[in-house]
Amino acid sequence: MAYTINIGSIRCHILSDGLHYVDGGGFFGLIPRALWEGVITPDAQNLVPCDTRSLLVESDAGLILVDVGNGDKLPEKVRQRLGLGDRQRRLIGELARVGYSPEDIDIVLFTHFHGDHIGGATQWDTPDGAAGPAIATFPRARYIGQRIDLADASFPNERTAATYITDNFRPLLEQGKLEIVDGPQRLAAGVRTDLAPGHTAAIQTVWVEDGGESLLFLTDAASWAVHLQRLAWVPAFDIMPIQSMETKRRLAHEAMERDALLVFQHDPQIVTARLSPGKRGPEIHAIISEPAHFDPSR
Repeated sequence: MAYTINIGSIRCHILSDGLHYVDGGGFFGLIPRALWEGVITPDAQNLVPCDTRSLLVESDAGLILVDVGNGDKLPEKVRQRLGLGDRQRRLIGELARVGYSPEDIDIVLFTHFHGDHIGGATQWDTPDGAAGPAIATFPRARYIGQRIDLADASFPNERTAATYITDNFRPLLEQGKLEIVDGPQRLAAGVRTDLAPGHTAAIQTVWVEDGGESLLFLTDAASWAVHLQRLAWVPAFDIMPIQSMETKRRLAHEAMERDALLVFQHDPQIVTARLSPGKRGPEIHAIISEPAHFDPSR
């Protein structure tokens, strides 16, 4: 479901590439299931639903699309394992619901290079959509990613190799469409990025600020609301878990200082929220929420 939010004079749309399913231990790491199933109830295979949200910002620099979901290039075996089923081009449909097409996008920002965030950046250039040469899904767009994360994606180790798919980004490099940056960036008036290391070495969050209002797109710096509320709840996916805790501490402080609207990329229940100080850490106040469910078509 798409949601439209105004931050001052800047219009933002929260879009979804749909649910996929991940072992609960991946999102909750060392935390025992007896604790985390109070947040989300897994199925018989210990899988939990995971949304895949993107942020579309109508800025003075044009349309900025932050992350682009899993896309359609995954092999059938992987699609079935993730519970993606036969759904195709979900994010493109969400774009259409808010009045846009892939050709309208001016900037695609990669928060990091994991497949569930940039899989939709390219598509197969074949008549029937079968595997073949990959081309940019957003033909006019300037794609932007961090240099350190590109290096890690290009030369993964045994732990990280499964999280990167070169067809998601290498064709963009070869076609001269991927701009590599170092550190925080100003994308447009009121739209900026900031580094939030932990999940990866150079993952970047996105701030939208205008008219005294703020929105923070947290990406996997805090995938679910509970990750920001309970700093010790660090996903097994994070390659720098201690750094993740410190990053979350800083982000929570900044969010409360600015009374920022937080957008959670993977939380199947809390889409947006605000924080307030609590006795045991930040308190979550959901603004937009959805019922957790398992897609019967997966």
